[in-house]
Amino acid sequence: MRQINAIGDACPLPVIKTKKGLDAIESGQLVVLVDNEIAVQNIRRLAEATGCQFDVVQQEGIFHISMIKTAAQPDGSAARSAAVAGKTVVVLSADTMGNGDDELGRILMKGFIFALTQLDTLPDTILLYNTGAKLAVQGSSSLEDLLALEKAGAAVLTCGTCLNHLGIAKQLGVGEVTNMYRIVEEMREAGRILRP
Repeated sequence: MRQINAIGDACPLPVIKTKKGLDAIESGQLVVLVDNEIAVQNIRRLAEATGCQFDVVQQEGIFHISMIKTAAQPDGSAARSAAVAGKTVVVLSADTMGNGDDELGRILMKGFIFALTQLDTLPDTILLYNTGAKLAVQGSSSLEDLLALEKAGAAVLTCGTCLNHLGIAKQLGVGEVTNMYRIVEEMREAGRILRP
């Protein structure tokens, strides 16, 4: 039996830790400890998607999630990769995710970009424009994750007009400056486009 402690971890860490734990074992039991119901629900969906048996027991505010993986279970990643051909392009047109509370939106965007770094197949290109350009500058809470994606081979392209308009062109910390024509080309050639 292998155990993972995800107590106190913010989304998406409990799911990412669980997925890595499942990937590390051919078969057997994985126990994940979390402290909130949302993490339980997210891990339940992962168990269903991977065909693992799932059970949860709550003790003193801590959820003990037991997952059983059998050796015959495929992880599905090869089938998912083959299902969609072409480049994966991530489009970040704002420094927040969703509408409403900007502080929450920045937290969600940081989580989204971190989650990209944890994918089995990383995106080929990341396009940043409008206030999304703020994500690629010095001092951005997502700069480290964007640098990791670039190091792993993703092209990180930030709109030059946007950087100039926002007065942050000299602060660019990752990737290269691009133009709208290249942004349109990248989108046109994409096999799939991800937008938070």
